[in-house]
Amino acid sequence: MSAELKDPTARLIDTAGLAAELQAFADARDWHQYHSPKNLAMALSVEVAELVEIFQWHTEAQANAVMQSSEARHVEQELADITMYLVRLTMVLGIDLNRAVADKLVLNAQKHPATKA
Repeated sequence: MSAELKDPTARLIDTAGLAAELQAFADARDWHQYHSPKNLAMALSVEVAELVEIFQWHTEAQANAVMQSSEARHVEQELADITMYLVRLTMVLGIDLNRAVADKLVLNAQKHPATKA
């Protein structure tokens, strides 16, 4: 990847539909009072820890085979939880996740330039 995106106008991440569902879910339960950046960040870290726990103590081979095991659905559920908390946190903080990801991809390309043999 060059220091610029192949298509700087591309929507890398489109979370509008999910954001609308999360907003409606929180509205229906009056949960906005609990959705502070601190609380959402803590909940996000718990969900990431639950994902890590699935892989904990596995060998590399066992970890690579998790999606062919009875744990596959559990991995999907934890990734869904992580995604929902992440999107909700960006909503509360007013962060455009698409812009943030695009900016970070450019920074990563500058920090780790591709070398050709």
